[in-house]
Amino acid sequence: MSGKVAVITGGGSGIGRAVALAMHAAGYRVVLAGRRQQQLNETIGLAGASESQIIAVRTDVSSPDSVRALFGQAAKAFGRVDVLFNNAGITAPGVPMEELIYEQWSEVVATNLTGAFLCSQHAIRLMKAQQPRGGRIINNGSISAHVPRPNSAPYTATKHAMTGLTKSIALDGRAWDIACGQIDIGNAVTERTEQMAAGILQANGTTMVEPRMDVKQVAEAVLFMANLPLDANVLFITVMATKMPYVGRG
Repeated sequence: MSGKVAVITGGGSGIGRAVALAMHAAGYRVVLAGRRQQQLNETIGLAGASESQIIAVRTDVSSPDSVRALFGQAAKAFGRVDVLFNNAGITAPGVPMEELIYEQWSEVVATNLTGAFLCSQHAIRLMKAQQPRGGRIINNGSISAHVPRPNSAPYTATKHAMTGLTKSIALDGRAWDIACGQIDIGNAVTERTEQMAAGILQANGTTMVEPRMDVKQVAEAVLFMANLPLDANVLFITVMATKMPYVGRG
């Protein structure tokens, strides 16, 4: 994969960081995007990489201007984009739907869905124009792309919508050698899932500790998807802790 370029949103922590480190180790040049510059810099430090291998671009994926700047810097630094991992995402407070305020709903939609759309737009433009043309977009879906947790309407709605975005990109990108797939992740060990180790609300109203898996397993799955030749594609993949309450949930 030497010479290939990957843009990773939400690259300052958790899954994004794990994927960035795995892709760098596999020979990719990496563009890290995220809202917190210090955390992006920490990812670069963990990789032990130079600016010729990894750059960090402070980015708000919900802002068209910020996303435009991100891909402009990626093109300037590395000349092309071969892989986009749409990983940036947030959640709203876990309260009953009728208690959510408009701004909480809008912020989740803007980051999780509009952000992925904006990043994909710019990636597609580059992938169509570059030589050799084409590339791959990988969307972070979530188990919530299939079934909701209690009190998760904004997050779940955006992840269901991500599935439609994935299929549309996969269809519209065919003629341009642009592949698109989605990884749905369940209970990887990150800061965001610490509550699951302490106990999290279940559909029947009880609280239960949920098993988690090593985030490195997620990174390896994304790397497998990224490394496929463009005439092959993993359209959807689910990677989860074996014993998490997903099959038979509720």
